[in-house]
Amino acid sequence: MKLSNDDLLLITDKPIVAEEVISRVKGDECGAVVTFIGKVRGYSGDKRVLSLEHSAPGGDAAKTLKDIAGEIRGKWDVRELVFCYRTGAVAAGEVTLVIAVATVRRPEAFAACQYAIDRFKEVVAAEEVLE
Repeated sequence: MKLSNDDLLLITDKPIVAEEVISRVKGDECGAVVTFIGKVRGYSGDKRVLSLEHSAPGGDAAKTLKDIAGEIRGKWDVRELVFCYRTGAVAAGEVTLVIAVATVRRPEAFAACQYAIDRFKEVVAAEEVLE
């Protein structure tokens, strides 16, 4: 599935400011914009999490995001999609993933955003560094 010109797929090793990423979705013709902000949790069970590091299959994060975006576009009429993913070690409490989906109607926006999160978790490995 071809990506739209409205898709924005960002990969960074710098801190993510979620509001800046989300503001890229205008959704002018849309009735719904659904967002997800993923942060590194502070605890995993009873152990304190110091950081989290994601790794994409084959080390190709750009291809991973493009593949997921293509799957989303193949299933829903998404008008705009922003996917921002932070690589490298991300400290507890910091943002590691931001997804924003704009569609004409609310059910599609929720479904597409949920799918994006689930697929990301399926294909991208995450290693927690515990105290």
